[in-house]
Amino acid sequence: MNDDLLKKSILFKDMTDTERNECLLTLNAHRKSYKKGNAILHAGDLTDQMGMVLSGSVTIESNDMWGNRTILSHVGSGQFFAETYALLTEEVMLVDVMANENCQILFIHIGDLISNMQNAVWSHKLYRNLLMISSLKNLTLSGRSFHTAPKSARGRILAYLNTVSLQKRSTEFDIPFDRQQLANYLNLERTNMSKELTRMRREGIIECRKNHFNLLK
Repeated sequence: MNDDLLKKSILFKDMTDTERNECLLTLNAHRKSYKKGNAILHAGDLTDQMGMVLSGSVTIESNDMWGNRTILSHVGSGQFFAETYALLTEEVMLVDVMANENCQILFIHIGDLISNMQNAVWSHKLYRNLLMISSLKNLTLSGRSFHTAPKSARGRILAYLNTVSLQKRSTEFDIPFDRQQLANYLNLERTNMSKELTRMRREGIIECRKNHFNLLK
């Protein structure tokens, strides 16, 4: 297990090594590996465990019975998923969690925090850290609403790229999506999005190759 990644994780913020190890042992933490394209959690599932991405990345998706796919967020190394469902153990998942690439996931049974209230020092720190994670997730979801609010394809693309530029503090950056995933994330047809990206390149607004973008002023 990647101890350095765990030490730096917001989930274990301010915990000593002993507290962190006791937390992982008490909450039955275990690691699993997934191949790219494999489902990690399904819509309709109940879960009492959250996931932490140790390596690789996953996508949070809405896939309906008619084959429509919407990517809601990208979860990279050191980030988390399903923490809300794991605490609200009787709430059915409304999303799928898919391996975006080969990945390793640390599962932690945080549902046990509710069913067996813990009084250890580490448990109080964990509650606080989970609140911080939940708040950050709310920002991520509200960000997607902002990205899909514009009616035009160009408006959506620029809203997303502007956000990434601000987060990276640079006008040149890589995004975590390939073209199909970006189209799914922005609720756009891939063909229309690709045409718009071509027009934006010709107009000198952006430079892009695969998932690498440079915003031009």
